[in-house]
Order: sequence, then structure tokens, then C-alpha cells
Amino acid sequence: MSSKAAATAEIPAEATTVPASQPATSYFWDKVHSLSGIIPIGAFLLEHFWSNSYALVSVERYNQASYDLQTIPWRVPVEAIFIWIPLLFHGFYGIYIWSKGKVNVGRYGYGANWMYVLQRWTGLVAFLFIGWHVYMERFLTQGRSTYFDVAMTLSNPLYVAFYVIGILAVSFHFGNGLWQFSNKWGLTVGRDAQRKAAWIAGGIGLLFAVVGLLIVFSFVFQWHPFQFYTQ
Repeated sequence: MSSKAAATAEIPAEATTVPASQPATSYFWDKVHSLSGIIPIGAFLLEHFWSNSYALVSVERYNQASYDLQTIPWRVPVEAIFIWIPLLFHGFYGIYIWSKGKVNVGRYGYGANWMYVLQRWTGLVAFLFIGWHVYMERFLTQGRSTYFDVAMTLSNPLYVAFYVIGILAVSFHFGNGLWQFSNKWGLTVGRDAQRKAAWIAGGIGLLFAVVGLLIVFSFVFQWHPFQFYTQ
């Protein structure tokens, strides 16, 4: 076997792109980009899904949770520092990374390559969805939207479809991003550790998707399966 053929045969399964030339600072910014997807954006997603889960309890509990969030001290600067700026950095730097890479799915077809493509596309969808959601719930309504405001929005089937797609994209992107973070930051070393981490991260992404869809169904069908908590 020639040296060229041997090199082709030994392409690792983790291969994702044919990288373009990158500046020396890209390593640092890639690390920061990966970290920002977990802290603070991942923490924000966790809190957001948690607080919106009050819709599964009752209308009153959801409205109270929403009111409590909107009346925290220093809300605007806190959101700007810990939500808006990290989201903008993570989104636009992710697009920059995408523009510098050359996807080789058609040539090699490794599973990791397909995950790379899905991560980029779901990231774009998630970025647009979160941006639209923040605009609607923070700026357009000054953060005063109630349960029935959201339910009115989701009375439109097109918005329901948009929410479902957005939640699935966010959940996949976060779950797969969590696995990539564990690899990039050296938290998982070796194939066995990475395989286990992939199952855990995939489970977290699936949990986010299920909870997010249940919340949407609560608004669409006026459904409160945990209402017995208040009785």
C-alpha cells in the first residue's frame, strides 16, 4: 500500500473538516467560544427551561415566575452581560468558524462529520430562534408577557412549528456542544470516556427537547399536568 493510500485509510473517525489556515489566536477564541456555550449560555437555557416549566403547573404560577424574573435588581445590565453579549459572541463567532472550515461529509461520510454539519446548522437555527424569542419577550413586550400572551402567539400553527423547530435545534446544539466542550477542555480522554460522555450529553439534549416540547403543549392545549401541586 502506498503512503498516500495508508494515510487515507487511517483518517480518524473524529475528523470533521479540512481546516483552513487559522491565526495563532484562534485556539484561544475557540476555547472561549466553547466555554461560552456552557457558561453562561447553557446556564441561561437551564434557567429558562426551568422557569417556563411553571406553565405545566398553572397559569398563576407561570405569571408569578415571570414577574419575579422581570423585577430582579439590575435586570437589564445583568441580562446584557450574562445573556445578550455572550449570545452574540457565540453566534457570530460560530458563523466565523463555519466560514473557515471545509466540510468533507461527501468525501468521507464519518458520523462525526455529519455531527459537525448538524451542529453548525442547528446553531444557526438556534441563534435565529433565541434572537427572535429575546426580541419578542424582552424588548417588544418590555418583559411583561403573560401566560395568555404566549398562548395567543402559539395559537398560530406557524409559530408552533417555529417553536418546535427552534427547541429541537437548541436542544441538539447544546447536547452535542456539551460533548464537544468535554473533549476540547480535556475532561474526557480516550474513546471510552468520550463515548460515555456522548451518551450523557445526548441524554441531556433529549431531556431539554422533551421539557421544551411539553412547555409548548401547555400553551397550545392549556394543559397543566402538575396543577395538583397547588391543590
